[in-house]
Amino acid sequence: MSTRNNAALARAALDAGEGILRLAPAWVPRSFLMPGGRLKLAREDLYALGTHRGGIDERWFASTTAAANEGAPPDEGLSYVVHEGSRFTLKDAIADNGPEMIGPALWHTYKRWPVYSKFFDNLGPIPHHMHQSQEQAAKLGLEGKPESYYFPPQLNWTGNNFPYTFFGFEPGTTKADVRRCLERWNQGDNGILDLSKAARLKPGTGWLVPPCVLHAPGSLVTYEPQWGSDVFGMYQSLVEGRRVPWELLVKDVPPEHHHDLDYLVEQLDWEKNVDPEFKLNNYLEPIVRSGGGDTGHVDKWIVYGTFNGKQLFSACELTIAPGGSATIKDPGAYGLVVVQGSGVIGKVTVDSPNFIRFGEITQDEVFVTAKKAGEGVTFKNTGSEPFVSLRYFGPDAHPDLPKVGDYLRK
Repeated sequence: MSTRNNAALARAALDAGEGILRLAPAWVPRSFLMPGGRLKLAREDLYALGTHRGGIDERWFASTTAAANEGAPPDEGLSYVVHEGSRFTLKDAIADNGPEMIGPALWHTYKRWPVYSKFFDNLGPIPHHMHQSQEQAAKLGLEGKPESYYFPPQLNWTGNNFPYTFFGFEPGTTKADVRRCLERWNQGDNGILDLSKAARLKPGTGWLVPPCVLHAPGSLVTYEPQWGSDVFGMYQSLVEGRRVPWELLVKDVPPEHHHDLDYLVEQLDWEKNVDPEFKLNNYLEPIVRSGGGDTGHVDKWIVYGTFNGKQLFSACELTIAPGGSATIKDPGAYGLVVVQGSGVIGKVTVDSPNFIRFGEITQDEVFVTAKKAGEGVTFKNTGSEPFVSLRYFGPDAHPDLPKVGDYLRK
């Protein structure tokens, strides 16, 4: 919980921003990947945390979830609020002002902001991996992780080495096929991608990724609203010729099952992994929510749909034309990042930077409280180009959330 001083600072920041908090960038490295260099972080800062920690290839947004990285400080991945030279975590601010910040219903159910989002940006593909379900993660006192993808055009000026993502397995794949791949772990490439199929990634589109579904994300910069967890298991032994340690396969598996190949295979949701209509059931294209035409703005759903009937998170992309403005009401709190242009959100000035040094405070990220979102937030474009922002929401925020596939009917 936060200290009394932090509680006073949070109250002052909430009052000064009228329910809108400015956040500092939260950078996260991954030791097993190679950064793609498109997150605007200075190239000389990509290894600012040391080569032993790996390159910085992720930036987390409005996060109250810590990164599960070996050797990481306890606050890695946590977002910090900045106000008049002071810093304190968003996690602490919500602990002291939960009903106001995330809404009474969410606070009553979770007692925390249970989601977060990130950009991940890699030179090449990520190993074929899965995220455990709630039931599986709970065995270790952790939470499962459904997630989603959106590929913002503003950051994908190049596709880097492999803009394709493998999802699940080809229909007809058997559990014995997967077990044999795990048996070959130390023999080089274990061949698990031979059982899968890749989809070409297209900027401006996205996907839902259910828990327990294998996926090997490609090299587009990805905006990733997800549940507030960092559990995973890597099922691919080599990626681009680099070794993937067995420890990354079993890091979120009970110790007694670390070498139980049958358990590792059974972690996978078989029906979803071999779904012959996986794209139909998980692919997303934007759907206009409001605006368009000559209104000077357009707000689009970019992440929508449910997981086994549960609305866990969602996201929108708002574009304001030069000289334009729009007041947007939302029935829930949200974390927001500006990806193009400059403007004012409420009374907070924002802009999308071209170049960021590690440790620098930018003006492109805010958290908007549930109270303020419900009252309505005015977005004004103060620049000469479109003012574009991405914002993501927590569970059960929208009674009118589209279903997967609804873009086909618009």
